[in-house]
Amino acid sequence: MSQVDAPRGRTCSRTLRSVALLTSGVLALPVLAGCSSGDDADTGSATAQDIAPTGRELVADGGTLRWAVDAMPSTLNAFQADADATTARIAGAVLPALFTLDRRGRPQRNPDYVESAGIVKREPKQVVLYKLNQKAVWSDGREIGAADFVAQWRALSGKDSAYWTARNSGYERIEKIEKGADDLQVKVTFNKPFADWQSLFTPLYPKEVTATPDSFNDGARSTLKVMAGPFQLAAVDRKAGTSTLVRNPRWWGQQAKLEKVVLTAVPREKRAAALAAGTLDLAEVDRRAVERIVLAARDKGAAGQPLAHGPGAALTPSAALKSWALANGSDGKKAEAAKKARAQTVAAVEKYTAEQNALRGFVVRKSLEPAYTQLALNGESGPLADGRVRRAVARALNRNELAEAVLTPLGLPANPPGSHLALAGQRAYTDNSGALGEQNTQEAQALLADAGWTPGGALKKPAPAKAGNEAGSGEQAEPGEQAEASKRAEPSRKSESKNRAREEAEHSASDEGLYIVDDDKPAGHGPGSGGSGTRILAPAPGAALQGVAPERRAESLGDDTANKPRTKAQENQGGAAGAYAPRGTAAPARVSGPLGKDGKPLTLRFVLPAGPGSEALRTVGDKIAKMLDRIGINTELIKVSDTSFFKDHIASGDYDLALYSWPATAYPATDARPIFAKPEPASDGSLLVEQNYTRVGTDYIDQLFAEAAAELNEDEARDLVRRADARIWAAAGSIPLYQRPELVAAKRQVVNAGAFGFAAPRYQDIGFKESKTPDPMKK
Repeated sequence: MSQVDAPRGRTCSRTLRSVALLTSGVLALPVLAGCSSGDDADTGSATAQDIAPTGRELVADGGTLRWAVDAMPSTLNAFQADADATTARIAGAVLPALFTLDRRGRPQRNPDYVESAGIVKREPKQVVLYKLNQKAVWSDGREIGAADFVAQWRALSGKDSAYWTARNSGYERIEKIEKGADDLQVKVTFNKPFADWQSLFTPLYPKEVTATPDSFNDGARSTLKVMAGPFQLAAVDRKAGTSTLVRNPRWWGQQAKLEKVVLTAVPREKRAAALAAGTLDLAEVDRRAVERIVLAARDKGAAGQPLAHGPGAALTPSAALKSWALANGSDGKKAEAAKKARAQTVAAVEKYTAEQNALRGFVVRKSLEPAYTQLALNGESGPLADGRVRRAVARALNRNELAEAVLTPLGLPANPPGSHLALAGQRAYTDNSGALGEQNTQEAQALLADAGWTPGGALKKPAPAKAGNEAGSGEQAEPGEQAEASKRAEPSRKSESKNRAREEAEHSASDEGLYIVDDDKPAGHGPGSGGSGTRILAPAPGAALQGVAPERRAESLGDDTANKPRTKAQENQGGAAGAYAPRGTAAPARVSGPLGKDGKPLTLRFVLPAGPGSEALRTVGDKIAKMLDRIGINTELIKVSDTSFFKDHIASGDYDLALYSWPATAYPATDARPIFAKPEPASDGSLLVEQNYTRVGTDYIDQLFAEAAAELNEDEARDLVRRADARIWAAAGSIPLYQRPELVAAKRQVVNAGAFGFAAPRYQDIGFKESKTPDPMKK
């Protein structure tokens, strides 16, 4: 499955977790502090990992594992902007990780490096005390200690611009780091509370890498001289496309079972052939490769019979006879061409058959990856700048059908995610999708009608411009409500009243959490309306009302804004949950074609990657297009190369709809904040979006993230994250569709490796199953 890195630009997030993937594509991130058995009732169950778990006594000592990666590492410094998945894999094997993730995506202390770690003081300032494993040493023999923590903090704090860092989340909150009662204790004092402190110092680099800008920027890009993991990096051969890891002779923990791990760069579409050729033992694969391995196992008893699949399988007897006749005919040119084609077919069949025979030695290990694929709705301009249209799109989707299309054929559970900020099994997980509402075609059509998109709208000429925000308001509210909203909108031409409208938009319960970036244009005006800048105007009558239902639903999910005074629009609106059209909206006419407004059809540009491995995304895209067609929205499917998908379309905002993925994170208050932060205007008139490529955000969501990041009470922090997620659902800029499948081909003898799910690999336990009876005295 193809992967495409998300451009970093002016983004700032956890480097190892900021990779946007396509079909199997994700944007990677990390998980929430602490877990207890009492909170499992509403967090769901994580899908089990599939790694052939085997006790160490049954794993052979020695051997070389050839493990596929997508590319050679751009850098070995995980905190630089161009760090990639290979960087992360190498770092996980050769550098300290103070906390690692378990099977439910929850951080656990790593006893190989840390004997204890916790908050020892909360007032007047937060203090975290680490007690290090007394055996933990770098590969040069020096003890891991406070000096390494201090150097990494200074490099990542953001105070010295000479360090080329991709992020500083959390490190900027540290006030000082000092040695504790002895050399094994490290005391970290924060100038601001930081709930996600467990995310820090993983990986931990030696001070030789982080002490100076030169060593940080350039010294660790192509080599690591000092390491402290079960393995160490022995060589990086860019010509051969391999990175070789060998046992660390100074490793104090359980010795690695494997003697070597060779990370080999192989494109995903070539991995089935590489597995069959014997050059790989372990590889994440796409669906086509999975099908070949399954067929190979099925055909094991074919006893030399021709395969019913592969090259030549579709050749009918009549076609074969015609080919033979041409090859043996009197027309010399045709005979030569036919003989050549027959020879090529025979060679292809023989090669395919040999590969299938070799693939019988592999199995497919599968689970759900800790990441979800979403439908992104660009709310910066055009029809989707109107929240009613975004919510109509969301209400038109049958998420169950989309998830089943991808996951059911693979034998994986197809439950659409209920959260943007965590996945089932994680402590922060709660299904908040009710803040938006279930799939409902009639309600979707009503929302579009309220936004002014009607069956005959594409044929109508634009109406004369109206004052304030009257244009395109939908005018479906009840008379009293309409008069009240119009009264607020009319003075928008005066500076003093503008300020009053701004205050109402930011603080009233109906608008809080529903501010749409660049929603300063009258509803229905597209990119050519001539508007510029980002402003907040008083809501139009219909818009004010339609926002009430999702807001009330978000409040019912635990938001304390339920205690705030309600507006008249809120009191008049019905209490049913979900993104409903306002009371008084005319019943939508039966949709017989695309909707329109002011002479323009309602057409959305749906950008999809065209590369190999993106078939699932294109399948889902086609299904979404049909669902939207049912409510009168036309979609223009635009297929682009993988290399330009993010850079030229998603990051630049050149799309209306798109499919890409984000990971779940153990630290959502820290790692997910840039993804959903409200874009801010830059001095050049553009928007600073961090990683919020939908351009949809609110001040209140930002506030909830900030409060969660500073909340040291785990239960209260989780509640703040839950409330933020409910508001993200209500804003309808991102609609999670399904958790991504993780498909790994493994040689049958490989154990303790495969589809890891949430859990971090335990590299020292990976190996080949012992072929002989183990000595009971051997450990």
